[in-house]
Amino acid sequence: MARQVVPLTDTKCEAARYNPDGGKKLSDGGGLFLLLNPSGSKSWRMKYTRPGDRKEDSLVIGSYPSTTLKMARKRREEVKELLAQGIDPKSHLREQQARLKADHENSFEAVARLWHKAEAKKKKWSEDYTTTYLERMEANLFQALGRRPVTSLKTRDLIQPVRKIEERGALELAQRMQQAICRVMRYAVQQGLIDSNPALDLAGNSSSPKVKHHPALPEERLPEFLIKLEGYSGRSPVTRLAVQIALMVFIRSSELRFARWQEIDLERSIWTVPASREPIANLEGKRVVPHSYRGSKMREEHLVPLSRQVVRLLREVYEITGRQELVFPGSGKNGKCVLSENTINSALRRLGFNTKTDVCGHGFRSMANGALRQSKLWQSDAIRLQMSHRERNSVEAAYIHSAEFIEERRQMMQWWSDYLDANRQERVTPYDFAHPRLRAVAIRRA
Repeated sequence: MARQVVPLTDTKCEAARYNPDGGKKLSDGGGLFLLLNPSGSKSWRMKYTRPGDRKEDSLVIGSYPSTTLKMARKRREEVKELLAQGIDPKSHLREQQARLKADHENSFEAVARLWHKAEAKKKKWSEDYTTTYLERMEANLFQALGRRPVTSLKTRDLIQPVRKIEERGALELAQRMQQAICRVMRYAVQQGLIDSNPALDLAGNSSSPKVKHHPALPEERLPEFLIKLEGYSGRSPVTRLAVQIALMVFIRSSELRFARWQEIDLERSIWTVPASREPIANLEGKRVVPHSYRGSKMREEHLVPLSRQVVRLLREVYEITGRQELVFPGSGKNGKCVLSENTINSALRRLGFNTKTDVCGHGFRSMANGALRQSKLWQSDAIRLQMSHRERNSVEAAYIHSAEFIEERRQMMQWWSDYLDANRQERVTPYDFAHPRLRAVAIRRA
């Protein structure tokens, strides 16, 4: 007659200790027992007979006390059900673990990170763009899709995070994340993880965002703007000078804000914006100023010829900040050592201009671009190069260097500064200023 096993209790399990003279395990019946180790640790095991060869084997259920007595008993019943179906629980566990590992390695997040790394390397993304792209996926996609294996994802699953982003009103972000999902799933197809891309049917799902143009001041308001700017009475004279210089050189915000004096040759009247810059630590030295490594947006050296007016303004700035590395240092408040990205727009608002509808700092580029083209004086390639716009035709791009058209660009930048000076006196159109004789004839005829 088999010896009857007295079921364990939580108290008995907790009090049990290893005894070298025989107290090495406590049985709960049905093959389940608590193994006591010399180190003091305890673990649940279960003895069973393998369905195939009828040999005795044991299965690790879990460690105690993280696996409680109640949990161990539940697991025992599950093992019995497998044995009743002729399934070896140990082989079944290995298969489950293999599936979980495969699901983890082929989860949307894992595949997305592999795609992101490969894409960044192939497309030579900037460090800033690479980080931003990944942060967007982490914030908007991984919570909903991250743990799901790509093999289980259907179109209806992929559409959910995109719709949530749209509900927030971030239509442009929704469109970008939809594109990211499609690219990740295409990568999964290329890696042989899935046979077809369910994200292809997302096309037409997201609403197209309205294109937002940076406001540029109409030319008829240019005299008003220039007069108000000349009389700007803000706290820092560097702010007025920064706005005036930004208007005349029309480079991008980060190219201006992070400028160093070593980039500017006032004797040769040239500003060389590098492809990238050394990062800057804040005044407290605790962290790097975000994006301070940015140089030219096109990630290649950009030459900016300086007009006589700009050289004069920069000499004024040099009298104030010339002992520092940065041309436009910050106020020093809260550790800030760089001109704020909002400084120019804040100055424009103080002058009475709405930066959402009238003019903003980036709008200076549109103003200059429009005037240079209206003048009919300059070649399109010269204007495009000075605007630092990348050549769409890769064949042509190989033959156009940043220094091309440099003499024409010198004349062009001087013309733009002179045109601005002329509009301080009276309103004159770019074409009339470029062709004074024709203008004089028209005035006489009038």
